[in-house]
Amino acid sequence: MNGSTPSPKPAAPGLRLHALDNLRAAMMWLGIVLHVAVIYMSRPSPLPWHDDQATPVADLLVAVIHAFRMPVFFILAGFFVSLLVHRRGLADMVRHRLRRLGLPFVVFWPPLFAASALLGLAFLHRMAHGTWGLDRSLMPQSTTVTTGPNTMHLWFLWMLLWLAMLTPLLWAAVRALPAGLQHALGRIVAWLGGTPLGIVVLTLPLAWIGAGYDHGVVTPNGSFLPPLAEWLHNGLFYGFGLCLYAQQKALMARYEKHWPVLAGLGLACFLITAVLSEVLAQPEASAFALVLVTGAFADILAAPVSATRHLQFWMALAYNCASWLWSLALIGFFLRHVAQARAWLAYLADSSYWVYLVHLPMTIGWGALLHGLPIPVLAKMLINVLATTALCLATYHLGVRFTAVSQLLNGHRHTRPPSGETAHAT
Repeated sequence: MNGSTPSPKPAAPGLRLHALDNLRAAMMWLGIVLHVAVIYMSRPSPLPWHDDQATPVADLLVAVIHAFRMPVFFILAGFFVSLLVHRRGLADMVRHRLRRLGLPFVVFWPPLFAASALLGLAFLHRMAHGTWGLDRSLMPQSTTVTTGPNTMHLWFLWMLLWLAMLTPLLWAAVRALPAGLQHALGRIVAWLGGTPLGIVVLTLPLAWIGAGYDHGVVTPNGSFLPPLAEWLHNGLFYGFGLCLYAQQKALMARYEKHWPVLAGLGLACFLITAVLSEVLAQPEASAFALVLVTGAFADILAAPVSATRHLQFWMALAYNCASWLWSLALIGFFLRHVAQARAWLAYLADSSYWVYLVHLPMTIGWGALLHGLPIPVLAKMLINVLATTALCLATYHLGVRFTAVSQLLNGHRHTRPPSGETAHAT
């Protein structure tokens, strides 16, 4: 990332925003693939409902998508919040985020929670009896899903809303610093986000947090009161996004130029994660692996649990390095290759918020419908993804795009065009 070859001219501001909007939309749509794959995991699922058929392909998809999807979301969220502050001021940013995050959460969470719960119970009934029905006793008592009301996949909206509300405090604290110190902080951010060692430094607190989670991977629990680890983990990516806006001239050209290198290094870190994951699955191997790494014989061999905790740290370090590297690579890739405004990309971007909101109950419902069918598991996954995508797009076009719902989600609605003409936003 520090080669002597001059960097290409940075993308124009308009193209840059198109690229980031397109990236954000792509991450939204990947949610369908992720939540379909969870149903068909061969390893223990984070959800109580799952298909009897499973495939390691689903595990791989979940691990890969989880590594970068939410980090990219939080980086972009911080970037666009910073953009709003510079354009409109702190007060207007707060009002804007309340309208675009808080109000949709209040409106959509109750019906989506009810729909997901009912479809989940129906899925469990299909698993237990092969028939349709609702029986709360089928819900496992011991599960990673939190008891009581759950934010489900809307946990991102909930956390992002609070991060945005806390931003004015952070903004005021930075602005209160002497000008020289502010410039020094800017140089530090540029170093952290623009050098290999800086990325490792960014990863260290995430590795420390991840060491307390299974296999070193921080996963949201959906609680209305998320644990501190989730605040710190997601807040770091969000905070970097806030700073990225101010340092975009120094950093984005690097990401655009070096995205293949970043992607390759991320893949290497992910492969290390995969190896450590297999090691962690066997306590004796975990202890032996840590002996090789640290040379600590007596204590480690006597306490394999301790070995597991140590290896979870190293796994979290590798996995979160992959998260940073892939996230920055994706920013660079979209700046280089997906920066132009296209009608179909604009359509997908406009629909992505709606898709994000409603896709989860659809994946559960299609999963329940496909349960027990004598077809290959990969075919089930493909059918679920395509059917959910089609239903999301159909409901968006018929019930959202030209209605007040689009105004609520996107700040504008499209007018229905006369026959043969293209719709436009109002």
